[in-house]
Formats: sequence, C-alpha cells, structure tokens
Amino acid sequence: MYRYDQYDQQIVNERVAQYRDQVRRRLSDELAEAEFRPLRLQNGLYMQIHAYMLRIAVPYGLLSSRQLRMFAHIARKYDRDYGHFTTRQNMQFNWLKLEDTPEILADLASVEMHAIQTSGNCIRNITSDEYAGVAADEVADPRPYAEILRQWSTFHPEFAYLPRKFKIAVSGAKEDRAAIAVHDIGLSVIKNAQGEVGIRVLVGGGLGRTPIIGSVICEFLPWRHVMTYIEAIVRVYNQYGRRDNIYKARIKILVKALGIEEFKRQVEAEWVDLKDGLGTLTNEELNRVSSYFTAPAYEKITDVDPDLASYKSENKAFANWLDQNVKPHRHPGYAIVVLSLKKTGAAPGDASAEQMDAAADLADQFSFGELRITHKQNLVLADVKKSDLITLWKIATANGLASPNIGLLSDMISCPGAEFCTLANARSIPLAKMIAARFDNLDFQHDIGEIELNISGCMNACGHNPVGNIGITGVEKKDHGEWFQVSLGGSKGNNSSIGKIIGPSFSFNQVPEVIDRLLQVYLRERIEAERFIDTVRRIGIKPFKEYVYATEIAGGQEEGISVFKPAPYSVPFYSQRF
Repeated sequence: MYRYDQYDQQIVNERVAQYRDQVRRRLSDELAEAEFRPLRLQNGLYMQIHAYMLRIAVPYGLLSSRQLRMFAHIARKYDRDYGHFTTRQNMQFNWLKLEDTPEILADLASVEMHAIQTSGNCIRNITSDEYAGVAADEVADPRPYAEILRQWSTFHPEFAYLPRKFKIAVSGAKEDRAAIAVHDIGLSVIKNAQGEVGIRVLVGGGLGRTPIIGSVICEFLPWRHVMTYIEAIVRVYNQYGRRDNIYKARIKILVKALGIEEFKRQVEAEWVDLKDGLGTLTNEELNRVSSYFTAPAYEKITDVDPDLASYKSENKAFANWLDQNVKPHRHPGYAIVVLSLKKTGAAPGDASAEQMDAAADLADQFSFGELRITHKQNLVLADVKKSDLITLWKIATANGLASPNIGLLSDMISCPGAEFCTLANARSIPLAKMIAARFDNLDFQHDIGEIELNISGCMNACGHNPVGNIGITGVEKKDHGEWFQVSLGGSKGNNSSIGKIIGPSFSFNQVPEVIDRLLQVYLRERIEAERFIDTVRRIGIKPFKEYVYATEIAGGQEEGISVFKPAPYSVPFYSQRF
C-alpha cells in the first residue's frame, strides 16, 4: 500500500501544528465560533448535536493493521469506545472534545493519516473498489490512479473553494463496485481492442435531494491525460457552477442545465491548453506510484482445499458464511473475506475498539497486514489463504465479525441520522436496528436473496437511499414526529438507477411492516431465483404500492393516505414461512 514520502509527512505535520494553534485561540476566545468554523471544517471537524465529530480520510479505503489499531486507540482514549465506518470508506468519531482534537490529529499523523479535505467545498477523499488489485474480474488496478489523483487534489490552490463539495470514484473491474455513476466524476479503467489502457469518464452523478446518474463525457481517455482532463472538468465547474443556492451548486445541476454535449464542448475547450502540459502523466510517474501496490508474497498453492469442503458440509453456519462473506480471488488458493459490521443489535458500520483490534490481528495473521473499508460499511481482508478460512471464521465469530449476511437484507447501509447529525429529520440507526430485529432469521434472508436496503435520516442521502433497492428517507414534518419516504428500484453498479418513491410517507413504527409487505409482493411475483431489483424492474412499483397501502398499518397513519383494495394475502408471509 502507499507509504508517505517526506512531502506527505511534512504537509500533515505542518497542518497539525497549524490546527493546534487554531484550537488554542478558539479555547481562549481569541477566535469566535464563526471565525473558527471554516478552520475546523478544513480539518474534518463538525459540530453535531451532542459533541464534535471528526471524519478521517482513508484514501481509496485501504488501511494497514497499524492504522486500524490507531483507530481503536482513539476510540478508547477520546471517544466512547467505538468508531463508525462510512459509505465513503472513511472513519468517523462522534463523541469528541474540542481540546482533544489536536492530539488526535497528531496521533493520526504518526501512522500516515489525516482528516484534510474530508469536509468543505473541495475535492474530497478519492474512493475506489474495495477489491482493487485482487478481484477476479479486474481489468486494471485502479489504486495507482486513485493515489495520483489524491496527490494532485490535496491542497490544490485552484480548487480549495469550489461551489460545493466534489467527489471522485475510480473503478478498474468489469463490475463497478465503486458506485462511479453517482459521483461528481466517475472513472472506469478499461482496455480497448488493442489492449491499451484508458479511462471511461462519467460526470454529473450524485445523490442528495436531486439524485442523478452520471453521463459519459469520454468513452476512452488515454491514461496519460487523466489529470489534465479532470482538471478541465473541475475548472468549468468552478467557473460556472452556481454559488447562489447551496441546493443547486453541485456539478450535476450544471451538467443537467447545459446538457452533456455543451458541457463536454466547454471541457474540451478548456482542455486544449492543458492536454499535453505538465499535468500529463508519464510512464515513469505511473510506474513510481504503481510500485507501492505490488502483489504480496503469495504462495504457490492449490485452489482446492479438501478440508474446506468437508467442514462446509458438516457445519451449516460456516457454510453460510463461506457462501455470503467469501469472494473469488484472482490468485489460486486465496480468497477475499468480508468482515461483517452488521450484527443484529449493532449500528450498521459501527465497530468497537475491541473489534478493530481483532480485525487488525486477523489482517496481520491472515492477510499481509492490510484491510479495506467497503462502501457498505464493512471491512475486507483481501488476501486470505483458503486453508486459513476455517481458523479465521472461528476467530471472527468470537469477535462478532462473522455475520453471514453480506449482500442480504440485514447488510443494510445507514447514516448516523438524527441521534447525531444536525441536518437529519429522523433517526436512522434505531430504525436500522428495528428492521434487523424484525427480519433476524438467516434462512429467511437467504430465501429473499440479494437485496440492498439503504437508510438516510434526511434528503442529503449519506446512506445512499436513492440507489437502494429499497430506499428509506427521513422527511421533515414539523411537530409530527419522525416520518419516512420509501422508494423502490434504486441500484448501484453497472446498471445504476434511481429509486422511485412509492407514495405518502410512513411513521417510524410503520416502516418494518412496510418492508414486510414489499417482500411479500416480491416473493409472490418473482420468477425462480430472480433478484428483488429484477422483479421490481420487470413489474414496476404499482403492485408493491397497491399492497403496501391496501390496509391501515399499525403504528400511526399519515392523514390522506389512499386506501386500496386488499391484495390476496391473509397471514403475514414471515410467520407462514419461518
């Protein structure tokens, strides 16, 4: 993985010293809060409902075991013994004291980490495929490009005050696991018919209150031009993006207003003077950065382990874990293991200090000391020998990291919601826990199969609700409690789509029953092993809507909900089947 050079370390050390003095002046009232606010945000520090929250950058989601142990140390010493992994492959601590934050940043700097550009109207942390470098379907490793863009964008003087925050994601596999279609810029590393490496560039994607799928602006950009072409895109946005309305300031609004062809024309015009300039990548520079991402010392071992097959046949719990949490690896005899942070009763994405230390130990023992953070708020051990899977599973199980639910209903995404965030309209984490408890039956979840359920406490969509197969969004209803809109048909990946709202909103306590009814329709209508999202796309949302609103749902009903004729169900299917 990438290691800081002298320039990286100097930048981070100097920022820590600068920030320490800013905090000193704030605590002594030399700086008013209004003056301090932009300074703390430049260092990823937010003021939330109960305490300060610090968001720490994890470039392209790649962590060393040493860095994860530092997270555990911070959780114990400065927080409430846990941290929260986010959908942008970052880490957040939610219960910090202002006076402690300079020491936290100093601790992070000691393990080559920081919180720079995790907030503010700048280019944020570059994200990528959590299986980069090891995925069986990989075309080219996206990590060198992500690292080059990280270096280019850090403290870029021209892009420090953009109209709004700016997010870039990079993928290098046949299957898009980096959600590039819903980023301001999405990059897919590809090869043409001649075997040459290039970049497919998407622009103008995003979530929030106006979710939009990005448009292709360049089908094949030679890799040497990736920095200059992106610079041209951001320059056009910086010049013409709206600054008069925060809700219309993202690049997606500009692209939509101009149309992709006109936006492309302006980018190409801006690119003329950049195309072959100093920002053009050379073979030497790409090779230099790529050298940090070489394959570890894999052993030459067989891809078939007879002990594994035998143990799987004898142990159903292990078999379930093997089927759901273990993914194909490009090197024979190895596997990718996903450590689930979605145990029933826990907040999605939360990990205790003890669990973080345990995961770091697993990385050291079984995966060359490296881990990855996924967009679904789990952890990955990317290089595990198949012969070690049984031992690893036993240790992970003992530490609450082996729930066999990756890709299933309980592997849901959730933002922190109104328990922490000042922007949220409703609580996300308690709702996620209630849903997980309602459907806490693995046989049932396996019968439902692959499904993505995403929850956000407001329209800002930090929980990726617009691209959830089932999306749940907290909406504002002043003085009327917590209410949620439900959408269907959202999806990330190669066939990304934005979900459609099914109708009027539901109270907090109604939501689990709404999900139950949606799943009933799916099980009635699906064809053989058809996925939930494929059934929704085939029959549309009307059958789901009709059954959900057919009869009153216990827990309170919004005034004005239409009442449809009851669908042909008598007993809730959950009690019938399990």
